[in-house]
Amino acid sequence: MTIIVTGAAGFIGSNLVQALNRRNETEIIAVDDLTDGDKFRNLADCEIADYLDKDDFLERFARGQFGKVRAVLHQGACSSTVEGDGRFMMDNNYRFSRNLLDAAQALQVPMLYASSAAVYGAGRDFREQRECERPLNVYGYSKFLFDQHVRRLLPAARSQIVGLRYFNVYGPHEQHKGTMASVALHCFNQYQAHGKVSLFGSYGDYPSGGHLRDFVSVEDVVKVNLHFLDHSRLSGLFNVGSGRAQPFNEVAMAVINRLREQQDQPPLSREMALLEGILEYSDFPDHLRGKYQCYTCADLSRLREAGFTQPLLTVEQGVARYCDWLQGIEVAPPAQHRHAAVA
Repeated sequence: MTIIVTGAAGFIGSNLVQALNRRNETEIIAVDDLTDGDKFRNLADCEIADYLDKDDFLERFARGQFGKVRAVLHQGACSSTVEGDGRFMMDNNYRFSRNLLDAAQALQVPMLYASSAAVYGAGRDFREQRECERPLNVYGYSKFLFDQHVRRLLPAARSQIVGLRYFNVYGPHEQHKGTMASVALHCFNQYQAHGKVSLFGSYGDYPSGGHLRDFVSVEDVVKVNLHFLDHSRLSGLFNVGSGRAQPFNEVAMAVINRLREQQDQPPLSREMALLEGILEYSDFPDHLRGKYQCYTCADLSRLREAGFTQPLLTVEQGVARYCDWLQGIEVAPPAQHRHAAVA
């Protein structure tokens, strides 16, 4: 049975396609916009049945041209939190998603889609509740508005709808994201190029490198998607994070020490890294003031209540695996839970 993955050549989408392939799923329709042609590399080692440009896909899907579709995994979006063109953002992230959901509901096809922790803004309570949601930028607003549409639709939904609010995701296949790539990748690239890592300086009530985020490995993001794919009676909005708030300093030191370990060098403390000039701080950018989440931490209660019980990687575990992958060191595929027979 066909599975459709939008944003399939992107970061999370390509990891999902690979995970489906590991489960011997190859009847996959990959949907994306390859204006940035180099993104094809993320799909080069994947097995898919067909590729469609996003502008060609929606009308054909709405007409039911793809036969029996098991689910749509909708990962396609403009993910830049600093994009200033609100019309472009709303058209890509809100209107396209609404039209896709309308078609999925008409065909009674389950749809799992990427939402974002950006909907919470500067709050400190990260529960899937309306009172916790105060986005700081138009990216967060585009995700928030679609989540609101889903909330209104859920009581009368004809098939599964799952919105997954991703926190700070890092891992393989994000290189094309440029400045929007994870802090883990930026730290890796800086250390490889210059032998040192630079983080943002102090801002708000947080010290240099001390801003706290919930960093979640893309491996765990994929596992959550597969959990809901296997349980089509589950619907709703769910946080997807590690459930831990860890400072940027810990990400930087995890990268530095993993790469030092690979070079048979002893690990460093943050204090020693600062003394040796391996870790440094730069002024906090003016263009991010008032638009920056200084703290995030996913409340995973609802996810756990939905039956997802697998352990989630810490920064130290996940970043070590990621550094190995970036170095071309073979990394064992993440453990997969048994394919569920129930729906």
